[in-house]
Amino acid sequence: MCVCTLTTNHGNGFQPPGFIRLIFAHLQNFKKKKTTKKRLMEEFQGPEPGGSENRSLELNRRKWWISVFFCGFLIFAGDSLVMLLLNFFYVQDNRSESDQDRQYRGTWTQALVQNAAFPILIPLFFLFPSPKPNPETVSDQSNNRPPFLRVLLLYVSLGVLASVYSKLYALAKLYVGWGILVSAQLILTSLFSAFINRLKFNRWIIISIVFTLATDFFGSPAFSGTPDEDESGTYGIKAWLILIFPTLAFSLSLCLMQLGFEKVLVKTKRYANKKVFRMVLEMQICVSFIATLVCLVGLFASGEFKEMKGDSERFKKGKLYYILSLVGLALSWQVWAVGLLGLVLLVSGLFADVVHMCASPVVALLVVLAFDFMDDDYGWQRRGALLGAVLALASYFYSLHKTKKKEIAELNKREHNNSEA
Repeated sequence: MCVCTLTTNHGNGFQPPGFIRLIFAHLQNFKKKKTTKKRLMEEFQGPEPGGSENRSLELNRRKWWISVFFCGFLIFAGDSLVMLLLNFFYVQDNRSESDQDRQYRGTWTQALVQNAAFPILIPLFFLFPSPKPNPETVSDQSNNRPPFLRVLLLYVSLGVLASVYSKLYALAKLYVGWGILVSAQLILTSLFSAFINRLKFNRWIIISIVFTLATDFFGSPAFSGTPDEDESGTYGIKAWLILIFPTLAFSLSLCLMQLGFEKVLVKTKRYANKKVFRMVLEMQICVSFIATLVCLVGLFASGEFKEMKGDSERFKKGKLYYILSLVGLALSWQVWAVGLLGLVLLVSGLFADVVHMCASPVVALLVVLAFDFMDDDYGWQRRGALLGAVLALASYFYSLHKTKKKEIAELNKREHNNSEA
């Protein structure tokens, strides 16, 4: 006969084997419940070493792709609305029937319209909360926090650049048209990205840039404000001088925005080393505010504000449509700007410019459908440009996919090395 003993605080005694099995069963159930609770806490508390970190990384990667596609949609929508409304504005303004002196006026108004609708973003800014700071990194952030003057200098410099390229773009597209502007700016953006942002170019990015340049060359939309050939020849040298400065300012601002996101804003206390969409809204609001002030000074200093009454009276559809077209342009510019800044934050300034230029064939199709311009159709060149835009975006997206895949592989390798150690 087998005899088992159970020792308690009250002394020693003999118990039947069934009672011992019951105690062991309760202990095993308690241990199993504790393990289940721990597993559930790991799933809800975020990334932990092991499989839960991979699941969290995969979820963040999907959110990142959704954000990229959403910002790209905003750029396409904003580009389309801006070009449609600009064509409508210049057609109704009888700009083609004007003399050369009035042909190139109203540019401060267009520059102001491009930046003045930023107050609509303020409610959205407060809807997106700031990320909660990590207690483990608070002390490090307080030591490396950029001063307020650096943030202020960033916004002031970007605001001045925005006012410069808004004014000069409004003037340059009346001299040389629309297509050549964005082609020149992509080349400059590529150069600035290499030197300022230290962007590493691979063959897929280079292929994307080549396809994008070809897309814009063959697929740029028609613009009713473009001068006739005999008029543009008179201002050839002046037009080229006006062309270089807005493209230079715009390309430089894209790269400085990316640098500001990565080196300044992300290190502030309110963002706690995290890239969030609230940063996009903050930068757009502050930069547009500075640019609006500069454009208002230019509007009143040049005396152009006196011509607005005459412009509204010459508008074919009347004053109401004149006001509505300007309001629509202002809102469309903000949609475009938020999408552009979103891609600068998520990827890079170069990628944002590529997406912006790849919208040209789509915008050209909408202009052909909406307006009956002479000698403007959607022929084989623009159809080829549409195919080139698809290939350009596919090449850049494939490069991004490879980059994300490489990051996951490196993370898994580090986890494997840590587990072995």
